[in-house]
Amino acid sequence: MRKMKRVAAVALSACMVASMVTGCGDKEEKDDATTAAESTTEAGATTEADASGNDSTEESSGPVGEGETINVWSFTDEVPNMIDKFKETHPDFKYDINTTIIATTEGAYQPALDQALLAGGADAPDMYCAEAAFVLKYTQGDMSSYACPYDDLGINTQAEIDEAKIAQYTVDIGTNPDGKVVGLGYQATGGAFIYRRSIAKDAFGTDDPDKIAEIIGAGSQNWDKFWEAAETLKGKGYGIVSGDGDIWHAIENSSDKGWIVDGKLNIDPKREEFIDISKKLKDNDYMNDTQDWQDAWFADMSGTGEKQIFGFFGPAWLINYTLGDNCGGKAVGEGTYGDWAVCAPPVGFFWGGTWVMANKDSEKKEAVGQIIDWITLNCTEDGLQYMWANGTMNGDGGTKDVVASETVMNMSDGTLEFLGGQNMFDVFGEANSYANGKNLTQYDETINQYWRDQVRMYTAGEKDRDAAIADFKQQVADNLAVEVE
Repeated sequence: MRKMKRVAAVALSACMVASMVTGCGDKEEKDDATTAAESTTEAGATTEADASGNDSTEESSGPVGEGETINVWSFTDEVPNMIDKFKETHPDFKYDINTTIIATTEGAYQPALDQALLAGGADAPDMYCAEAAFVLKYTQGDMSSYACPYDDLGINTQAEIDEAKIAQYTVDIGTNPDGKVVGLGYQATGGAFIYRRSIAKDAFGTDDPDKIAEIIGAGSQNWDKFWEAAETLKGKGYGIVSGDGDIWHAIENSSDKGWIVDGKLNIDPKREEFIDISKKLKDNDYMNDTQDWQDAWFADMSGTGEKQIFGFFGPAWLINYTLGDNCGGKAVGEGTYGDWAVCAPPVGFFWGGTWVMANKDSEKKEAVGQIIDWITLNCTEDGLQYMWANGTMNGDGGTKDVVASETVMNMSDGTLEFLGGQNMFDVFGEANSYANGKNLTQYDETINQYWRDQVRMYTAGEKDRDAAIADFKQQVADNLAVEVE
């Protein structure tokens, strides 16, 4: 998942050395002028060679792990910060943490991680992260042979999954071809419809989430009532969504099958329908025709776009790190802050997420397992997920988020002032159960971009429908090792 804020990450440059663990700078992920992979210690300082020539891994008679290093690779500082918290709350855990953070900008992270895994040795990752856009490559695809089953890390995996009631779609995605869990997340990213209360009252006479859910056809598995709502909103001068990307994520991850089936390109009927949905949104003026992650999209979150927009489809992180940062205020009455609510969507879906894995060749499996278990499966008040759900990882007043464990959410408070005092766990907890984790492929990031580009050209009138689909197929055939009919 790309969070467009609070991500301290860096990309590769020509100055990267073969070990992949020293670099030449860092920038925010939003900055396209990223520079080099950076290796940091647990305290966040750049690792440097010992000028005295002393061996920093010299045998110690101290606590277990003292003087030893665990190499962690990630594309944001999120998991490294969690590990810092783990060490703070587990003072007997004396391993040093050597963190390499490489932004996903320009596709830099995957090639670097692949090279580090392939090279092996003392500098290889012991623990690494993958996001939804490419996680299947590491759990079920080309690089899955490096992922260590959680069972081999000293984790009683299935029993802990059952106790924590981990969202099933995250388990499905993190399960390798042999049926072993090799990756799990800490958040859950089941999607809901996030809408403006003031617009709901004006257009429909109510802002009650249950009633709005009915109005947009929640759980219907079709878009019929959604279009009726869009027409009502249009009559009041509102758009129902900002751009077609707001619906794409709901469609993409509610499809029955993924882009690749038996080695061949597959266009699921639900994903093909997106080309017609996008055209309908544009032709009927139901949106502002923005592109996600662009300035116009952010403007619609603060109500300063071309016309006022009713809502966005997304998970809890979209509220916390995107809507919250772009709503035009930090208190009720400022911008659109406090004017939001969430309800169930017409179709179940998820969007984004981070999976945490261990290297099967690591010599520190038990120690890595302790960290991973605390992040992904611990469902007590002492675990990461409880802190994450309640916003207490860095003290009181932090950001509350939806987590993978239903057990944790049932013992947590998900009320947000941003949502007018609504408990978001009531909606997102159910949304997680509807998400489908069996329609992903390792090529999704690339194929999704090809598809969306062609759809936009069609809706803009630059080519007809058949040409857009034909050109999409040709792009896949020319650039990926996938059979296209």
